[in-house]
Amino acid sequence: MMCPCGSGQPLADCCGRYLENMSASDAGALMRSRYTAYVLGRHAYLYATWHSSTRPAPGSLGGTDLGWIGLEIIRTSSGGAGDIAGEVEFIASYVDRGKGKRLHETSRFVREDGRWFYVDGDCRVGEIGRNDACPCGSGKKFKRCCAGRK
Repeated sequence: MMCPCGSGQPLADCCGRYLENMSASDAGALMRSRYTAYVLGRHAYLYATWHSSTRPAPGSLGGTDLGWIGLEIIRTSSGGAGDIAGEVEFIASYVDRGKGKRLHETSRFVREDGRWFYVDGDCRVGEIGRNDACPCGSGKKFKRCCAGRK
């Protein structure tokens, strides 16, 4: 299985290793692995990688019932091996009750005791038009591709 994060690598060689208790090497890797966890329904991983100061209460995690269809990383600021904080700007596309949406977020991450955690983010949600190119990368129009999901 190819990794849902869009890296073009097999899941086991990409985000899968982080989902199996390997600590993400940087903020960008954590962001990709968290997206993958949403796609695969790995809620325990999402809670475990969410900073305790902002982590939602158990059972109140949003976005778990959406049809995630694509991730585009816009930029990464800091968040490398020697940093203690970082930001990742991305667009995550999904389908919710037949409507295509784009979540454009700048997420903030911190590193504590050698592990990266998601803290929070500034986001906005926009629509995917039926005649827009599908964010999954198929080259088809959205209405002829992923619009039928969830």
